[in-house]
Amino acid sequence: MNIHGVNDVMPTELHTSEPLVLEPRAFEVELASEKLKSHKSPGIDQIPNELIKAVCRIICSEILKLIISVCNKEKIAEEWKESSIVPNYKNI
Repeated sequence: MNIHGVNDVMPTELHTSEPLVLEPRAFEVELASEKLKSHKSPGIDQIPNELIKAVCRIICSEILKLIISVCNKEKIAEEWKESSIVPNYKNI
């Protein structure tokens, strides 16, 4: 392997006519909501998974608009960056 001249390599930009990641579709949002686990503590938004699962078909289009907006802006709300990781040890 020749490692000489590695510093001479310039990064190139990738130009395509199609987006690299396709926009999510409504059925994907519904599938994701169905996979949510029940009887778990709600997050910082205090919305339990059971509620999301129960009303998903009604609010699916609004959730999809929100996801697409975040993808297009490539920026998420500061509140979404907050999280708490708490270890939960199981006795076997």
